Amino acid sequence: MTPQSQSQSADVDAARLLLARLGLSPEDLLAAAQDRPPVPTFDEYIPVVSKAVSEGTRRVYGSYWNRVREQWGSRRIDEPTPSEIKHLAEYIKTHLVQRRNGRGGRCAVEHLIGALRCLYRHAVDDGLIHKDDNPAAKVAKPRRLPSTRRAVADTRLAEINHVAATTGNDPALDTLLLRLHTETACRRGGALALRPRDLDPTQCLILLREKGETQRWQPISPTLMTALQQHAEGRYASREGQLLRYVNGQPITTRRYDHLWTRIGNHLPWVATQQISMHWLRHTTLTWVERNFGYAIARAFAGHTDHGGDAGTTATYVRASVQEVATALAALTGEPHPLR
Repeated sequence: MTPQSQSQSADVDAARLLLARLGLSPEDLLAAAQDRPPVPTFDEYIPVVSKAVSEGTRRVYGSYWNRVREQWGSRRIDEPTPSEIKHLAEYIKTHLVQRRNGRGGRCAVEHLIGALRCLYRHAVDDGLIHKDDNPAAKVAKPRRLPSTRRAVADTRLAEINHVAATTGNDPALDTLLLRLHTETACRRGGALALRPRDLDPTQCLILLREKGETQRWQPISPTLMTALQQHAEGRYASREGQLLRYVNGQPITTRRYDHLWTRIGNHLPWVATQQISMHWLRHTTLTWVERNFGYAIARAFAGHTDHGGDAGTTATYVRASVQEVATALAALTGEPHPLR
C-alpha cells in the first residue's frame, strides 16, 4: 500500500468514526442532500421574497433587487461569494444617478447589502442554504454618516409656510401638510396612511401608522382636527380610504411632497441649497419638545419604540404618557387640548 493510499484510508476511518459518534451513516448524508430543495436562481427567488415582505420593505429594496437580477439573474443564489457582493456594491456605487443630496453612494451600498441580507435570510428559513453559507452576512455595511438635518429656525419656518400658502395649484393641501407634519412630527408614510377613521375628534387624537408596522395615537390641535375633517369631507375621502387627496379626489403620493419642496426651493434658494424636506420639520418639532419638556416626552412625541438604538433600558421606566405629549403640543400650538 502506497503512502498516499494509507493516508486516504486513515481519512476514511476517521470519517466513519466521526459519523458513528454522531449516530449517522453515509446513507443519512445522501438522504439529507436529496431532501434539500433545489437552489433557485435570483430571477426565480427574488419575486418569492418580494411577495413575502411588507410593502415598506418592498419599496426600499425593490430597486436593488432589480439591479441584482440585472447582474446575476440567471445565477443560483448560492453561487455569489462575499467578494462578488463587494464588487457589485462598488459597481452600483459608481453607476448611481448623482443627486444634490447624495453622499457618495454610501446609502445605495447600505441598501444593497440590506436587500441581499433580507433575501438570504428568507433562503435560510426556506432551507435553501445553511445560515453559515450566507455571503451577505459576511459583508459589512458602510458606516452611516451623521445626518445633516437640523431644526429650522422660526423665521425660516414662517417663510416656508408663506410660500406654500401663496403659490402652487393647491395651497390648502400644502399648508395642511406642513401643519400636520409640524404638529405631529410624523413621517411621510404616517401622513399618507392616515384615514378618516383614524381621527378621534372628541379627544383630538389621530392614529399614525408608520414604519416597522408601528401605531400610536398622536395628539393634534382642535384647529388641525377641524381642517383634517373638512379636507376629508370636501375631497370625498371614504372612511376606510386615504384621507389626504387632491382637489379631484385622487389620493396624493410622495410626488406631492417632492413637488412642494421643489417649488418652495425655487422661491427660497436656501431651501434648495440645503435640501430642506419634510423630515426637517420632524427635527424642528422634536428639538423644541426635547428642549422644553425633556427627552422622555420627545421620544414619545416621535413615536420611537423601546427596541433598538442606544436609549437603554431606562427608557422603559421613563416612558411619557399621551397626556404629557398633549401638554407639550398645547404649548407648541398655543391651543388647549382635551387631554391636557
